[in-house]
Amino acid sequence: EDNDEYTIRDGKIVTLTNRSGGVLGGLSTGMPLIFRAAFKPPSSIAKKQKTVDLKTMKEVEITVKGRHDPCVVPRAVPIVEAVTAIVLADLALRGGYIPAVLEK
Repeated sequence: EDNDEYTIRDGKIVTLTNRSGGVLGGLSTGMPLIFRAAFKPPSSIAKKQKTVDLKTMKEVEITVKGRHDPCVVPRAVPIVEAVTAIVLADLALRGGYIPAVLEK
């Protein structure tokens, strides 16, 4: 499935497809990175919910106060981009491609 064949296009080595998402065996293929990400629902919402009081072992209803984001989808792209940048910078540091401390 992830067997991307190589070719030359505009003087550059590229793959005919990008089924591997830009990474094969932990190495970059030089192609764009493709992600599939999943986000869990928010842990609290502004809605009464049934739960159990562990002290009394009785059913109760709770309402969590404060500001709530019903969906993180609008923030998903910048979150994934930021985490990707951090991981790539970390890998570049570990690989010695950029120095740990930049000189002035």
